[in-house]
Amino acid sequence: MLSYASKKLSWSVLSILIVLSVVVSGCGQSNSANNAGSANSASTGNANKSNADTAAASSDAAERTITDAMGQAVIKGTPQRIVVLTNEGTEALLALGVKPVGAVKSWTGDPWYDHIKQDMDGVEVVGDESQPNLELIASLKPDLIIGNKLRQEKVYEQLKAIAPTVFSETLRGEWQSNFMLYAEAIGKKAEGEKIIADYDARTADFKAKAGDKLNEKVSVVRFMAGKTRIYLSDTFTGIAFAKMGITRPDSQNGYKDTFVEEITKERLPEADGDMIFYFTYDTGDGKGNQMEKEMLNDPLWKSLKAVKNNKAYKVNDAIWNTAGGVIAANLMLDELYKIYDIQA
Repeated sequence: MLSYASKKLSWSVLSILIVLSVVVSGCGQSNSANNAGSANSASTGNANKSNADTAAASSDAAERTITDAMGQAVIKGTPQRIVVLTNEGTEALLALGVKPVGAVKSWTGDPWYDHIKQDMDGVEVVGDESQPNLELIASLKPDLIIGNKLRQEKVYEQLKAIAPTVFSETLRGEWQSNFMLYAEAIGKKAEGEKIIADYDARTADFKAKAGDKLNEKVSVVRFMAGKTRIYLSDTFTGIAFAKMGITRPDSQNGYKDTFVEEITKERLPEADGDMIFYFTYDTGDGKGNQMEKEMLNDPLWKSLKAVKNNKAYKVNDAIWNTAGGVIAANLMLDELYKIYDIQA
């Protein structure tokens, strides 16, 4: 039989063991609770991250409705693979920092105008403005197609079946409104507004600094295969000139059309002015250049006041007319600053 002292010792040991058991048990529960809490926190954090990612994805995938020349186009998210079917549209995308996956070739150039070719490396040629290659466009898997009603109305339904399609109305000098339509379509409206504001500020600066030089009347002439044209107010140059305060010779005010007046050699005196800007459209067959040579060597051209005063300036057809976009508009303005001897 155990003594009282032995019993006491046994109970003491037993008590210690019980206490240790409780403590260990408590610690185990505490650790379990902490682990559960950590798991819950991680789970909550992951859930929050997942929700944030979902919200971001939802934002990226948000639909926008764009009103265009054909009615409305629904665009989902931010387009990443854009095919553009006009030269001015190509310039708009490049100015907004976006390289298209496909674009129609430049009217002149191989395949791009010199002033944009450094930015078009890797872009697929998808035909030209008058005849885009629908099969090739589809193969590029675009998520947005930008085109023009005047050029591609007949294939609008086919294009729309490939991807959401936004069409501007016309190409006759209206590059600014078209530019803002394209900027809105690709989700860069604010950037587009700044580019337009910067250009308008430059034209206002030119007008303010030109002063009395704007009293000179300016004629714009284009040589083409078998044609000579005087370009008027409703053109790329005409709209730009109006902003800058540059006016046309009074003799050109009576034309019925405000776009171009086609003239024969005998009518060359109608192309005269205090200044003449002339450019030549040649597709590579030499016919446009031949017309330029023929006209410039004619005695009537040589008798023009602007020619005799060395104020007939040959300028680039792509920049001054054919490209028709925001990059060309700014390059043309750069040249005008130099020709008018104005500090930009």
